[in-house]
Amino acid sequence: MSPTRRDFLAASSAAALAGLLGSPLRLAGWSLEQEPVFTPIRRNVGFYTMRGGTVGYLVDPGAVVVVDSQFPDEARALLAGLNQRSGGRPVDYLINTHHHGDHVGGNVAFRGNARNVVAHAQADEFMRRPPTGQPPADQLFATTTFTEEWSADVGDERVVARHFGPAHTGGDAIITFQRANVAHMGDLMFHGRHPVVDGAGGARMRNWPTVLEQTVAAHDGDTVYIFGHAAAGLPVTGSGADLLRLGDYIEAVFEHVEAQIRAGRSRDEILAGRDPLPGFQDYGPFPQASARDPLTVAYGEVTGG
Repeated sequence: MSPTRRDFLAASSAAALAGLLGSPLRLAGWSLEQEPVFTPIRRNVGFYTMRGGTVGYLVDPGAVVVVDSQFPDEARALLAGLNQRSGGRPVDYLINTHHHGDHVGGNVAFRGNARNVVAHAQADEFMRRPPTGQPPADQLFATTTFTEEWSADVGDERVVARHFGPAHTGGDAIITFQRANVAHMGDLMFHGRHPVVDGAGGARMRNWPTVLEQTVAAHDGDTVYIFGHAAAGLPVTGSGADLLRLGDYIEAVFEHVEAQIRAGRSRDEILAGRDPLPGFQDYGPFPQASARDPLTVAYGEVTGG
């Protein structure tokens, strides 16, 4: 662990925990949620859970902003709830954090409702031409794309989208509601569970900890982060300390792979070892080997395979 990360964890964890316990945040694992639930965080910003990646939203008297859309049925339930809260105001901006279907599959439900759709240029390209599989028969694509940063003043909030480089995919975006001090991480943040790493979609697992460190540096100790996914029973919101712990986990995966290679073990032997990673036993055993499994991806990046 780097000194900067260690210092941050020591200085911020107590304050962050106290702040979060005072906020109306609920516990949810995305795959277990089947009813639409809207949870306020602060200053008209909240998150929505049903099925798929966590959605962020802003509803104030002058604006409606949505971050990600889950799947079509879930998006329709999301829109119904937003309409109740906004008095039927159209969505000013639908912003996508990346191209995966559990985050953007519901975009189509926003046709005729969302005035603008925003995504990183790489995410937009992958939505239109998926690196694996076929594009959806019907989809609502971005009307505005960016490569490094995009921002807009919406109602009394300022919304900023940033890309710090490839990590979970090649087109990840962090969406910050600056005045509320809430940041949506998309799938740059898996809380307490092994992340998915989409190599075909431009992921660079080695760069992921750096992206998380840059994200924490761009915010402050009071920022509430919305996570794309969380293990069952863990919250889908948290602090910068949670981001940095995921970065430590990813670095530990690489250290494990490199140590196994130095010990002379073969690829098959290394990938057969699915036991929990020391220091991260709460994550559980590694998932089954696949092209998106972090152990498999780390081995490929270390060896250039």
